[in-house]
Amino acid sequence: MSADGDTGTVSVHPVSRLDLRVEPGIWTEAERHRAAIDAHFAVRQAATPQIWNGRVLVMRHLEVEGETLVGRFIEVDFASFLWWRDHGWKPEFNVYNAFAAAALEGADGAFLLGVMAPWTAAAGRVYFPCGTPDLSDVTPDRRVDFEASLWRELAEETGLTRADIARDGGWTLVLDGRRAAVLRRLVLADEGEALAEVIRARLAQEAEPELSGIRVVRHEADLTADVMPFAATYIRARWTTG
Repeated sequence: MSADGDTGTVSVHPVSRLDLRVEPGIWTEAERHRAAIDAHFAVRQAATPQIWNGRVLVMRHLEVEGETLVGRFIEVDFASFLWWRDHGWKPEFNVYNAFAAAALEGADGAFLLGVMAPWTAAAGRVYFPCGTPDLSDVTPDRRVDFEASLWRELAEETGLTRADIARDGGWTLVLDGRRAAVLRRLVLADEGEALAEVIRARLAQEAEPELSGIRVVRHEADLTADVMPFAATYIRARWTTG
């Protein structure tokens, strides 16, 4: 399945192998809007000084071959990424927002989602722990290491580590327009609410945690409008497949 076109549909694909690499390239579609991008970032940074214009990765090519996700990334500045996101993920920009996410599932089947803190670029949004890949996720042979990205983001946002995981259920791609969420099912040793309380206690000890709270999802009614579509789609798929 090639995903270079934007269909506007949401699809779920189990994947067992990730072939992700970064290649040389310039985001030419974004560079045409450089003045607008810089002005937009100045406004956003004035409102939220904690955000900074580092280097991140966007996926230039995405394809699913059997159960292998093939992705090719380019390096861009965060200001361009943020402008693209805030302007509705324009498909004509010919990239994907591709990232790894820790799909946390309690021993009782409850899902744990993070609520993004007000001082982050995604304030108020609710989804699984994740982050935009950056240069620290690139290996010496130019591979993009989504597994390393996932464990780093999970530890930074929640304090959880591999030791807290009872079972690893592998990868699933949720493709939602220009968003490509690569989720790894991580089943925790404890029940959802118990783990949520542990994470909340850790967050309370931080001056500026990335998360302002933890949402426990057990039923359809818990999937409120602030839950990101990729997370809601994944959870509904899990409920369907069991």
